[in-house]
Amino acid sequence: MIWNTVESASREAIEAIQLKRLQETARRVYALNPFYKEKFEERGITPEDIRSLEDLQRLPFTRKQDLRNHYPFGLFCVPMSEVVRIHSSSGTTGKPTVVGYNAHDMEVWNEVMARVYTMSGVGAEDVVHNAYGYGLFTGGLGFHYGAEKVGATVVPASGGFTDRQLMLMRDFGATVLACTPSFALHLAEVAAKAGSEFRKDYKLKVGIFGAEPTSEGLKKEVAKAWGIEYREVYGLSEIIGPGVSCSCSHSDRLHLFEDHFLPEIIDPETGEVLPEGERGELVITTLSKQALPIIRYRTGDITSLVKEPCGCGRTMVRMESIVGRADDMLIVNGVNVYPSQVEHVIANAEGVTLNYQIIAEKKGHLDKLEIMVEVSEEIMTDNVGELERIRKEIQASLLNNLYINADVKLVEPNTIERSMGKAVRVVDKRR
Repeated sequence: MIWNTVESASREAIEAIQLKRLQETARRVYALNPFYKEKFEERGITPEDIRSLEDLQRLPFTRKQDLRNHYPFGLFCVPMSEVVRIHSSSGTTGKPTVVGYNAHDMEVWNEVMARVYTMSGVGAEDVVHNAYGYGLFTGGLGFHYGAEKVGATVVPASGGFTDRQLMLMRDFGATVLACTPSFALHLAEVAAKAGSEFRKDYKLKVGIFGAEPTSEGLKKEVAKAWGIEYREVYGLSEIIGPGVSCSCSHSDRLHLFEDHFLPEIIDPETGEVLPEGERGELVITTLSKQALPIIRYRTGDITSLVKEPCGCGRTMVRMESIVGRADDMLIVNGVNVYPSQVEHVIANAEGVTLNYQIIAEKKGHLDKLEIMVEVSEEIMTDNVGELERIRKEIQASLLNNLYINADVKLVEPNTIERSMGKAVRVVDKRR
């Protein structure tokens, strides 16, 4: 099923919508926000110069630091009397980025999340167990109101309290699980240890997972553990929250709702726009937001875009699952490494789980990389020879595939601390 017919519109119709909305957005930020007016003038352009989609490249980039520099409300384009919701990031690397929504923006958010749910086969007969965090984080409330939009029943469980989450999922008959993939795997581990019979005790049919880069191996493990279909959702608070794109049953790529979000792929070093299909940094311009419209926002997320239609009938551009982030990429002795690439290697190894942590340190002038990986319950931890074979195989695979020398350390099950939200995959002690 398709929620909105625009999702299957012709390329010509989609681009006509995009151009009209891009021009409206350019006029809006130029007239209502001094920051953007100054940026436009620095480039010697006005909104009237935007006559085609190609002219998007003439507009300035926006970075996360720009939102922090104008903390809290300096980039808003409506008076606070019109703002009905405020969210913000965690602010772990400085001041938080603050985002605001007026009533129109909330309708847009609910609309794109309704598309996510419909794409995932979710409707009025379903019970959505929402284990994304509520509060300033956009995940919980974004998923909540989208579910209500399609008529589903919502259980606002939020994060943490694993045993209670499992009880609610079981007793309330949840058919949909919404949370981070790492937390979904953690829930499955705890349920299995408690002796749950997944098919008998739970009614889950689909999971909608996001908020962290995820390898194919982890996706398959989550889907297998719960016996459900895996849907991947992508979003970020600066753009709207969850609901920028989502995968369907026909493709691992995510359908990006480009009537609301205009995407580009650029070279993260040069800023040059890359051809279709090439991997680079995702840049998004909001096309329908009013309170906080954003021009050419550099997401830091590494992906690629293709335009060919999907077997599901949708015609909007599809994005690759996020490979990693430009700002969490590790440079180890001159080699670029993304955590998801390491995860892919681990996923193909026998006898280990996808609970791992990467620790980067300095040894003299050289980088030292240690990767802790939990062994599976089935492996005998006292079989030293077998453990050493597995360790060496992972180490060799990292070298052969990623060109990195890493000290792989196998640890017992449940040794690595679990996360109730995004998994902490990297500890960089060099900083």
